[in-house]
Parts: sequence; C-alpha cells; structure tokens
Amino acid sequence: MYNLKPKTFDLETVKGISKKQLDEHYKLYTGYVSKLNEIWNTPYISANFTDSNATYSKMRSLKLGETYSLDGVKLHNLYFENMTGGNNTPYGPIFNAIINQFSSYDNFISYLTNVGLSVRGWAVLTIDSLDNMLHIIGSDSHDTGAVWQAFPILVMDVYEHAYFMDFGTDRKKYISTFIENINWDVLNDRFEKYVSSMQLMDINKKRYCPYNIY
Repeated sequence: MYNLKPKTFDLETVKGISKKQLDEHYKLYTGYVSKLNEIWNTPYISANFTDSNATYSKMRSLKLGETYSLDGVKLHNLYFENMTGGNNTPYGPIFNAIINQFSSYDNFISYLTNVGLSVRGWAVLTIDSLDNMLHIIGSDSHDTGAVWQAFPILVMDVYEHAYFMDFGTDRKKYISTFIENINWDVLNDRFEKYVSSMQLMDINKKRYCPYNIY
C-alpha cells in the first residue's frame, strides 16, 4: 500500500505572501498527495480495464490523473523548498552559471519573469541532459510542457491559486515577491548534485560538462 506523506516546509520564513495564501496553497498540495496515493493503490486487475480506449476509458482517466497528480506533488515539493528558509542573497556556483549564460542577473530575472507571465502553470529553471545548459521552461499545467531528462534547479508556481488571494491579477508583483524569497542554498545544492553526477558520467563516457563547481 502506498502512503506518501506531504512534506513540511517552514512557511513562516516567506516574506510578502500571507499565511492564509500559503496555507491554502499547501492544502492544495496535500490534495495531490492524497490523490496520488489513491491512484497508486488502484489494484492491477485486468478485469477493471477491459474498456481501455484512447478517447475515454478507466485506464485513460487513471493515467491522466496519475501524471497530473505525480507532477503536482513533485513540483510543489520543489517550489515550497526553494522559497522557504535559507539564504535569499544570490551567490555560489549556480549564480555564476546564470551570469555566464544569461550575461547578467538582470537578464535572467527579466527572462524568468516574462516566462512566468506567459504561461499558466509553472516556470522552471532546468539543466537539460541533452546539452548540459540552463533553460527556463514554461508549462501550462503539471504534465503539459514538462521536459523529460531535465534536472529542475528553480521551480516557480504561477497558477492563480499561488497568488490570487494576496495579489489579485498582479502576477508580476507576485513573481517579484517570489524572487525575493528564493533560497539560494537550495538552488546551489541542486546544481552541485547535478554537476557532480555529470562529472562522474564524464569520467566513464567522456561527455562534456561545461560547469565546474570547484
């Protein structure tokens, strides 16, 4: 039996977003955890899925619900983690990588903001395994626009549920507030884990990794 538990986050450390807004958002996240448990505890019994069809069927509904719930859990875990606690001052290897690729921090923030204003769900700074470079991916929903074999570094929720109580239609102000709460300790930890794994792969496969964390 699957019995995943929601992670806990120090929401009290978030500045500029109300406790009510954060608490209601967290409730939504726990709902994804609950539904994922329900889906993963569905028995693997062939008789339940004899109507399988790509237009409408029990299996299709189950699989669509699975990816939506699963990505909803993962993305919210990453989002709450990288906006709570820690050091809100940009620094470290990930900051240097951002400067190198985007030419300046202001360019990065501008691009991230405009991605966040242009999509309906998520803006995600990733390193893609295809080129080992940073990319800011826009996604309209949890499982639409997601990129396989990409490693998320920074996750920003831009669904209306993430900000509407506090900011109304002013998504840009919410994005600016979120940026001020970025936990750069978390970003550097994620980045260093990726680079370390790629450096091990480089030794074995002679693949090029453009980053050096040392």
